[in-house]
Amino acid sequence: MTMKILHTFLILSLSISFSPAQGSKEKVTFTAEDGLEITADKYLVNEEYPYILLFHQAGSSRGEFNKIAERFQKLRYNCLAVDLRSGDNSNFVKNETAQKAREQNTHVKYLDAAKDIRAAIDYAYGLNPKEVILLGSSYSASLAMLEGKDHPYVKAVIAFSPGEYFGDDLRMEKTLDSYSKPLFVAVTEREEPYVKQMMSNIPVDGYTLFRPVNPGVHGARALWEDNPSKDEYWLALLLFINNLNR
Repeated sequence: MTMKILHTFLILSLSISFSPAQGSKEKVTFTAEDGLEITADKYLVNEEYPYILLFHQAGSSRGEFNKIAERFQKLRYNCLAVDLRSGDNSNFVKNETAQKAREQNTHVKYLDAAKDIRAAIDYAYGLNPKEVILLGSSYSASLAMLEGKDHPYVKAVIAFSPGEYFGDDLRMEKTLDSYSKPLFVAVTEREEPYVKQMMSNIPVDGYTLFRPVNPGVHGARALWEDNPSKDEYWLALLLFINNLNR
């Protein structure tokens, strides 16, 4: 690690450790374009702070981000952790959006959850009209990249373990061209080759690709406390966010 990077890391670490106490957490709902009610946890620090929108992986829920959101709060971001219609539970938090979708016989394929992401962007922008950051995990990382690519309300995208999750319905490699938004992509050792192929239509200097020294952890769980390489992931992510704020 160079002295410049180390110095930046120390500053960021201090900002996390000594920033004001975390704000409030509130369960909220809003409606997707097809009428499905979406459940999310709103983590509010300051009404003037921008939002990071947090989207979980398959079989999961907004509970995936319980601790992650608290850390972003200390970086002076509000957060919106969203239950997507394709999911189940995480950290003992049931996915309420998925439950409602099943009860209403609503389509719950991965691509259908793009409607939930669009609704979350509009909801957060309505709370504070500042550009948002999208953070996706596994299949929702791919959706975040797709939805954030040209959306006027999206400042940047953070994608943990994106991939070709949509079969014949959509090929990411063919869709990801002319990508001009700041983009951070985290992968495991196993995922790196095919994610690079998926992103082959984006110039290599058009995004940040991170892989830890060890094999790594799939999805946003890489940021969890029980991941031995979590500090590597957080450092790379904090540097990316720091560059966004310059």
